[in-house]
Amino acid sequence: MNLQIGHTPTAINDSVVAPSDSLGRAFPSHRIDGQEVIVGDCLAVMATMPACSVDVVVTSPPYNIGIAYQTYHDRLPRDEFLQWVQKVAASLARVMRSDASLFLNLGATGTDPWIAMDAAAEFRKHFTLQNQIVWVKSISIGSETSGHFKPITSKRFLNNNHETIFHFTKGGTTEIDRLAIGVPFKDKSNISRWGHQRDRRCAGNTWFIPYETVRSRRQKFDHPAGYPVELAQRCILLHGGQDAIVFDPFLGAGTTLVAAKKLGRRGVGIEIDAHYARVSLDRLGT
Repeated sequence: MNLQIGHTPTAINDSVVAPSDSLGRAFPSHRIDGQEVIVGDCLAVMATMPACSVDVVVTSPPYNIGIAYQTYHDRLPRDEFLQWVQKVAASLARVMRSDASLFLNLGATGTDPWIAMDAAAEFRKHFTLQNQIVWVKSISIGSETSGHFKPITSKRFLNNNHETIFHFTKGGTTEIDRLAIGVPFKDKSNISRWGHQRDRRCAGNTWFIPYETVRSRRQKFDHPAGYPVELAQRCILLHGGQDAIVFDPFLGAGTTLVAAKKLGRRGVGIEIDAHYARVSLDRLGT
């Protein structure tokens, strides 16, 4: 299924995003199965969105470490990149509800280990860091290894087997559904001994979610820096709310909206690259 992107006018109450910018220029968009994909620059599109209109944001902006995207140049001067990140943070703060959650995935490299922290620090001006989650891609226990990672050849650095998910909220008081992504107790006596209502406990802030094994770029939906659907699902479930509107301003190959669709949530994604937007629509249409 190869869907073409074209602007579909709708009433404002049927869309989180206005159909055009302040100058009347239309953003190409398409809706499929409750999910909306808009092609455009995220700052320009977010400027058309009503304030306090989304419930949970799951996103991964460019890391500024030289990832080979289709068209975007992922190596801006550091100050320029961080100024842009600050604008993104301010725009997200405007469109998020007071009790919304922002799950921000950032990565780094051995040669630039501070970039993720520096980018996250720009969000500190508008948000409270409520939780910090470690996404483990690969782990070795004893002589056994599980999961996948991108190997490097270096005499200085270890393979980077994890990334960070920063859970930002506006005041640090947003209630979350910890047991929605909980795990069973190993010692079942803890259920009654500690007064739990069911065999479910918080799984904590270390998530082991490996990539599926792939042998070609096509199996990664032609995108060099995607994350697993399960990762986005966990974030959405953790925030809670069956009617929550899910938003991703850096949609890429559409993983966040695929997760929203699987969970029965309505989603909106913005992608600046028309190629990746088409990939997103293809995935949503299958």
